[in-house]
Amino acid sequence: MSDLAISPTFSLAPKNIDEALKFADYLANSDIVPKDFQRKPANILVAVQWGMELGLQPMQAMQSIAVINGRPSLWGDAVLALARSSPLCEYVTETDDGETATCRAKRRGEEEQVRTFSMADAKLAGLAGKAGPWTQYPKRMRQMRARAFALRDVFPDVLRGMAVAEEVQDIPTEREVAPGRQAEAPKELPDYPDSKLDENCEKWRGLIGAGRTDAERVIATISSKHTISEAQKERIRALAPIEGEVTNESA
Repeated sequence: MSDLAISPTFSLAPKNIDEALKFADYLANSDIVPKDFQRKPANILVAVQWGMELGLQPMQAMQSIAVINGRPSLWGDAVLALARSSPLCEYVTETDDGETATCRAKRRGEEEQVRTFSMADAKLAGLAGKAGPWTQYPKRMRQMRARAFALRDVFPDVLRGMAVAEEVQDIPTEREVAPGRQAEAPKELPDYPDSKLDENCEKWRGLIGAGRTDAERVIATISSKHTISEAQKERIRALAPIEGEVTNESA
């Protein structure tokens, strides 16, 4: 019976780049990997590499690492697991009084560090009432923020500088930010001089009479470079020949 058991040392962890590429291709075609990694072998390769640096097995890495806005990040529970499993960690404790989440973390040989995140902080950051988890699970989101602040500060070497996914999710993308930008005010165009209008009227009259342009086209051309008054527009429109009138150009 024991001869048939799978060796406890069996691992899918790739041992070289060729194995890693094949591994990524196999998993990308699997439907049981997280959505971020399906049909994306390059994302799998990055996640596996990050996992190796963090001490995670490939399958653990894919469950613990999320790609958010193109940035690899660790889910909050994985951050806590890595910190607590490190020999550098004495303890991590978390509390919430209904308004403020508190995370206390102690690294061996150092003083305890305390980080908090309150609903007042959430309002200041524009998160309170935001559609999604901040509306449905505000306590959990406060907890994740306090945890991220504490563990990133106390154990940056353990986390290898990885961002926390719940925190990255709240960072607006460029597409979200862009609508809030104020459009630049259009440059003010100079007024079209009446002297210029007097100078060109006869030429335009001939062109309009010959059917080579019309009044609205002349107005549009001028308006692209100058501000033209309503009175000037009327003068240009008056250059159009009256029906039945014979012009010098058309005679």
